[in-house]
This record gives sequence, C-alpha cells and structure tokens, in this order.
Amino acid sequence: MTTPMTGITQRSTLIIAGLLGLLGVAAGAFGAHGLEARISVEQLEWWQTAARYQQIHALALLAVGWGAGAWSPWRGRAALCFCVGVVVFAGTLYAMALGGPRILGAVTPVGGLALITGWALIVVHAVQARPGDRPARASSE
Repeated sequence: MTTPMTGITQRSTLIIAGLLGLLGVAAGAFGAHGLEARISVEQLEWWQTAARYQQIHALALLAVGWGAGAWSPWRGRAALCFCVGVVVFAGTLYAMALGGPRILGAVTPVGGLALITGWALIVVHAVQARPGDRPARASSE
C-alpha cells in the first residue's frame, strides 16, 4: 500500500532502511580506517556523528517498515521524515568533514528536526491505531 502524498510503500521503506544501514556501516568504517589520519579531530567527530545517526535511523526506518499494524499514512510520513532527516543531517556533516563550507552546519539542524518529526509521527501512528489492526505484510508495490 502506498501512503498518500509521500508515495512511500512498506516495501520501499524496507529497501531504503537496508541501503541506509549498509551505507552507514561503510561510512563508519571509512571514517575509522580511511579518514582518521587525513582530517582533523573535529572533522572526524562530525563524520562519526553522521554515521551513528544514519545507522540509528536506518534501524528506526526498518522498524517503521516492519512495525505491527496496518501500513498507515503516519508510518509513511515517519519514513519520509527519517529519509529526509538522514540525508540532510548526516549529509551536511559528511560534507563538512570532507572540507565543505562550515555554513552547512546551519542546515544540519533542519535534518535533526526532520528526524525528531519522524519519531513524533510514530507516536501519532500508535495513538491513531485501532485495536484489532492486523499487521501488514510487506507489499510488493
């Protein structure tokens, strides 16, 4: 089932979760083994923060995709917020760590706000769920 306005399906949520998780682990390993001697301690901290938040929210996205109950617009919106949040939050930190302009740090909180909104939408989904909603299987859409 596709969520109106987002176009996100349960299946695409699971695929994106897997990709974000895979790339988050790779980014963490690259930071620890490939960047450590090449960038400053501050830049390495930015990189590690980005990789950590990406991995945490890949797992959150996985939970949204596999969660109990029927697929709902709230779950789709939460998935979208997690995707946007990871791209903006982690993306700006990765870019700054690799020498991008520090002004990107002003955009980073926008990604954080999207991540926070994703968590809030999970709460809304849980509150809106009706007793007896059956868990949905991952659709092939």
